Amino acid sequence: MSAFLVALGLVFVLEGLLFAAFPGPARRAAQALTETPEHTLRIVGVVSAALGVGLIWLIRALS
Repeated sequence: MSAFLVALGLVFVLEGLLFAAFPGPARRAAQALTETPEHTLRIVGVVSAALGVGLIWLIRALS
């Protein structure tokens, strides 16, 4: 559970740095999300989740 909370904290850190360093492009990206069709967002979400699981599996397998 602690590893999950650390990972969640890291997500917040990276997202915060993104908005702090590039507020204009981050705003445009968020605005573009509202105009993207739902099926495209679903596909991107599933692919991102699969890549994340694969990366975690690879890191744990190599360590």
